[in-house]
Amino acid sequence: MSRFDFTPYRRSTVGFDRLFDLLESQARINAGDNYPPFNISRRGEDNYRITLAIAGFRAGDIEITAQQNLLVVQGRKRDEAEDGSELIHVGIANRGFERRFELADFVRVERADLADGLLIIDLVREVPDAMKPRKIAIGGSVNLTAVPAIDADGSANAA
Repeated sequence: MSRFDFTPYRRSTVGFDRLFDLLESQARINAGDNYPPFNISRRGEDNYRITLAIAGFRAGDIEITAQQNLLVVQGRKRDEAEDGSELIHVGIANRGFERRFELADFVRVERADLADGLLIIDLVREVPDAMKPRKIAIGGSVNLTAVPAIDADGSANAA
């Protein structure tokens, strides 16, 4: 396993400890198991989608938990043959799993759907108005004056 050394970056930055800890823990956690496979796509400036390939699982077998900055998807293994038949060969993975996704601040789960063996989880980032950038006027007060519109012939027109 190759490990990236963040020491030089830790020495020259302040307040990014959580980010470096997150990167190192994700490298440790994801080094082994790759089941179930998944895609993460960006569907707009503030919309994301996680798609997990979970063939053989039903909606009742899946548990999705959203906590602050963490999304956990768990799948519970069912009995091998529920209809009473004897399985001769098992080629479809039906093992339990837990997949964790670290979420950025203000990202919430919008919805989750299961269709055709794919679990689709839509995420949206909603930054509160208090956290959005805003323009600050210099000098305190802002004087708003109406600017006359200019017609095509160059004459001023009072609006």
